[in-house]
Amino acid sequence: MSEDAEIIVGRNSVLEALKAGRSLNKIFVAKGERQGSVREIISQAREQGIIIQEVDVAKLEQLSAGVRHQGVVAMAAPVAYVEVDDILSIAYGKNEPPFLVLLDELADPHNVGAILRTADASGVHGVLIPKRRSCPLTQTVAKTSAGAVEHVPVARIGNVSQNLKALKKQGLWVVGADMDGTKNYYEADLTGPVVIVVGSEGAGMGRLTKEACDFIVKIPMRGQIASLNASVACSLLLYEVLRQRELNGK
Repeated sequence: MSEDAEIIVGRNSVLEALKAGRSLNKIFVAKGERQGSVREIISQAREQGIIIQEVDVAKLEQLSAGVRHQGVVAMAAPVAYVEVDDILSIAYGKNEPPFLVLLDELADPHNVGAILRTADASGVHGVLIPKRRSCPLTQTVAKTSAGAVEHVPVARIGNVSQNLKALKKQGLWVVGADMDGTKNYYEADLTGPVVIVVGSEGAGMGRLTKEACDFIVKIPMRGQIASLNASVACSLLLYEVLRQRELNGK
């Protein structure tokens, strides 16, 4: 059994987890399995926007570690996800301009955990993680965050560009971090309501995500290596937001 996530095994257990509103990262279903309660599990999972993946029985055997799986295994998050509106409500409840982070296609759980730790320290109201092509909350993320996962609300979102457009309509500025940015990160005005978008080390932000940004900032590099670790780059930006807000009394 993987140490990286809590595994829920069997039809009844997974169905009860769905009914209880448990935060599930993914549900694995045996290929071609659509009988009885499996159909209800798939239906409820789709209603809740949970990813369903059809796999070979061998994969289920590996995940369930000998426990009778009945063609269904789920991977649970260590803490509950929230909605984006919940994060905005936290900011407005503190009478602060919203300060969000979006991790676009960031797949390394150690980077996600490190960013959560910095997010907690720098006053971020919440972190957004896409449901696809991005690392969900796992035990590795939780451990690397040094407990910050318990304090920083995390929302899983669907279409990234649509969510960014919705946030822009609510008055938030979307600031992406990329090597081809038009200005250095400390030259941008980051005092207002803002979403900082960070992509993966290899590919950076997705094309549509980059197009949805209001502007792109860069971190000046003087050495031989072309980029920083994603969590380090994100930390610089988050503390720049905090620095500017402190100077402006926000």
